[in-house]
Parts: sequence; structure tokens; C-alpha cells
Amino acid sequence: MKSRISAVLARVESAARAAGRNPDEVRVLLATKTQDAATVLEAVEAAGSLLPAPVLIGENRVQELVAKAPALAGLVAAGQVEVHLIGHLQSNKVNQALATSSCVESVDSLDIATALATRCVRDGRTLDVMVEVNVSGEATKAGVAPDDAPAFARAVAALDGLRLRGFMTIGARSDDDAVVRAGFARLRAIRDEVLPGGELSMGMTGDLELAVAEGATIVRVGTAVFGPRAPQA
Repeated sequence: MKSRISAVLARVESAARAAGRNPDEVRVLLATKTQDAATVLEAVEAAGSLLPAPVLIGENRVQELVAKAPALAGLVAAGQVEVHLIGHLQSNKVNQALATSSCVESVDSLDIATALATRCVRDGRTLDVMVEVNVSGEATKAGVAPDDAPAFARAVAALDGLRLRGFMTIGARSDDDAVVRAGFARLRAIRDEVLPGGELSMGMTGDLELAVAEGATIVRVGTAVFGPRAPQA
């Protein structure tokens, strides 16, 4: 697994240098969807000498966060791992998400943002969040519309208990690199308007180079590290 992570880092470094960027500006998040706790721990150990601490891991489903939380608890407490929710959050899973993650990258409704904020205020904590934007306009993707994103992000940022950390998107499902890259550029423009210097979580195994070229600060990589995902019920 260490060799796969090294290969991903080589891709990031090459893309960053081609774009005139410092590779250290881009962090790799290990997308651990469908991986069991033992595999996640193996990946974290392999990444320990390659990625800066804390190692970022991301889960798409809250139930997977809950299942793996006991195995990761010690590493999280020691500051070796930071857990992000990168998939859609349902309102009935807000408490579980707060108990198992330090950043929710997929905030795309004011109802969810308000529920998170209310519980954070109650618990005396601050949660990092990102606004998910559907830059491709594809009906199968979650996220607020690009035109609505600036006002929505400002509303989220105004909520006590939340800290707007940046923006997240999933690239367009297209074989045309120009189309994919244009979506990433749109997200960067939104970030620059609302939160200059904020995070940009965009780019995955298949399109990370395009995302890095457009300013990604986090790339979410699963398949390139873990191999093809197992079928999910």
C-alpha cells in the first residue's frame, strides 16, 4: 500500500509543479469507502511516513464512520488521523456525524448546516465544514448550484458553532478534460470570492491532475490506494 500512496504523491507533485505550485500545498485524503477497519489502519500506517500529520481519511457514509470509529479513536485522539465526512449527510445522522468526524465536507442545505450548528453550540464545540457545490449540474450529484453557492456559504459561515473551511465538489463525469477542469475552475472562483485562501477539496483518482492544476488543496483518493471498491449494499 505504501507504494500506491507514493505513486499518488508522485502524481500530485508532478501536477503541482506543472501548474507552478508548491506540492506541499496539496494534501491527499484517503477515501476509505467500503474498506474495513483493518485496511484503514494499514493505510494510515503506510501513510504515516509519507503524508503530513494528521493523515486525512474520508468516509462517504455515516454508518461506516460509526463502525470504524472505535478502531480509529486512539489515532484521532493522538492527532495522527483526522476524519472527514465526504458523502451526503441526512438529518437523522447529524449526531452520529458529529461524534465521529472533525470536518463535514458535504454541507449542501441550510437545514443540515443549522442542525450541525445547533448541536455544536449545545456541546460547546466548533465544527469545520465545507460547502459542497455541484459544478457540473449533473442530477446524480449532490451540492448547491454554483450561482447559489456564495450566498449559501456566507449563511453557513454566519452560524455559531461552524467554521467554514472551504468548498468541495465532485468533478464532471466527462471524457473532455476541458469540461472537468472548467468545473474545478468555477469552484476556485467561488472560493476566491467568498473565502480567499480557504480549502478546495476536489479531484479524485481519475481527475486529480486537473484539480491540482486549478488549485485543489485536498484531493480525495480511494481507488488508486485501495484498488477497485467492493460492491456496496
